[in-house]
Parts: sequence; structure tokens; C-alpha cells
Amino acid sequence: MAADTRRESGVSRDSDSGRGSTAGESAGGAESRSLGPVPLPAASRFRPLLGLLVPAALVVVWHLVVATGIIAAYQLPTPLRVAETLYGMAATGELWGHVAITVQRVVLGAGLGIVVGTVFGTATGLSRTASDLLDPLLQSLKNIPSLAWVPLFLLWFGIGESAKVLLIAVGAFFPVYLNLSTGIAAVDEELLEVAEVYDLGRVESLRRVVFPAALPDLLVGIRGGVGLAWMFVVAAELIAASQGIGFLLSDGRTLARPDIIVGSILLFAFLGNCSDVAVREVRDRVVGR
Repeated sequence: MAADTRRESGVSRDSDSGRGSTAGESAGGAESRSLGPVPLPAASRFRPLLGLLVPAALVVVWHLVVATGIIAAYQLPTPLRVAETLYGMAATGELWGHVAITVQRVVLGAGLGIVVGTVFGTATGLSRTASDLLDPLLQSLKNIPSLAWVPLFLLWFGIGESAKVLLIAVGAFFPVYLNLSTGIAAVDEELLEVAEVYDLGRVESLRRVVFPAALPDLLVGIRGGVGLAWMFVVAAELIAASQGIGFLLSDGRTLARPDIIVGSILLFAFLGNCSDVAVREVRDRVVGR
């Protein structure tokens, strides 16, 4: 009987040992799984940063060509010199006044151009007669350079803000008009037939069928119009302006200050890119791309 008791005790110890070994292996497996390779962040998170690579490389090249004397500093200042000039003007508050008035002119001019472009684009897109009457003239006017309008606008509207805003509106008008007119004319006939089946009126058809179908084209036109508004504002601020980034650019030329000239150009590039990103974000949210 004592022998049986010793055998049972041995079996119990073996069983406990087996369970302990299994538990140890399980814990070891869990530990090895927890110490596995950490997943890397998705590459798409860093994709927006790719757009900074080329500008950064250009700044480096810019610094090197000036520092090595390939281009004289009085012709092209170093990036640091331009940054110091802009910082000094920002610290005194002078820069913000120029930026604010330029942004105001672009917003007013682009808004006016978008509204008028939408009206004309809708008319020529819906009516073949209106397109035949207006499109040849408008296609010709869009080829006129911005500076060519300046003397005429000075003669018509004087040197006040209205001349500047209207000149910017001219630039914003054409991309909106062209894209919306093309988009409305290309609306699927089946969609128009559906509107007729449901006996929608003219206004309801425009609101529920035509404009939603042409919305992507309209947003592309707005994006192009805002971009041209920033190009036209330079010409607009040559019309006897005393404030604005365009005036700052002209003042730098008069004073032979290449740091002010280059700084003004960079400000136009930065602000134009910010507005383009904003319009593109709106387009992507509305269209769902």
C-alpha cells in the first residue's frame, strides 16, 4: 500500500511538472509574439511631405550657387538674406499690411469672376444659340495678356480699387466660364430624360440634374480661376498701388533690392499654393475623390 502511495505521488509530480512546462511554453510564446516586429507607419502618411523635397533641394542649390560666386549676391541674394528681410518687415508690421490688401483684392476679384463666369458658362452650356453668339468673342478675349488690360482699365476706372478688383476678376472669369460651359454641354442625355420623366421644371432640372453633373467641371474651373487671380493681381497692383505684394515687388525693383524682389515672388508662390490647396480640398470633399 505504501508503494501505491509513492507511485501516486510520483504521477502527481509528473503531472504538475507537465502543466508547469506547458504554462511556461505558453508564456514564452505569448512573450515572443509581443516582441515581434513592430508594423511600420503607412507610406501614405508621408506622401504629402514629398512635395517639400524639390523645393528644399532648390533652396540648397540656390544657396550653393550664390555662396560659391557662380551668381553674384547683388543679383540673387542668399535664402538666409531673403528670410531676414521678410522677418524684419514682418516684425515691424509692414509686411502684414501688404499681404492683407493683396489677399483682399484676390478674394474680391476671384469671387466676382467666379460669379460672372458661372452665369455665362451656364448660359452658353444650356443654349446653343448663346454659345454661338458669345463663345467666339470670349475665346478671343481670354488670349489677351493681363498687362494689356492695364491701360484700358486705367482709362475706364481710374486708379482706385475698382480697377484692380475688376482686372483680377477678368483673370478668374475665363477658367470658370470655359469649364462650366463644357461641363454643362457634356451632361448625359439620359439624365435630362430622367428629369423630363419626373416632369421637373427648368429651374428644378438645373438644381437637381444639370449642376450636380457639371459640379466637378465647375470646381476645376474655380481652381484655375483662383490661380489666374494670383497672376493678375501683379498687373493689378501696378495700377498706382501704394500697398500690396505687387507694389512691394515694384518697390524692390526701384530700390535695387533683390532680396525684396525675391521675397515678394516667394510670397506670391506661398499664398497662391495655400489657396490652391484649399480649393482642391473643397473639391475633393464635395466630389468625393
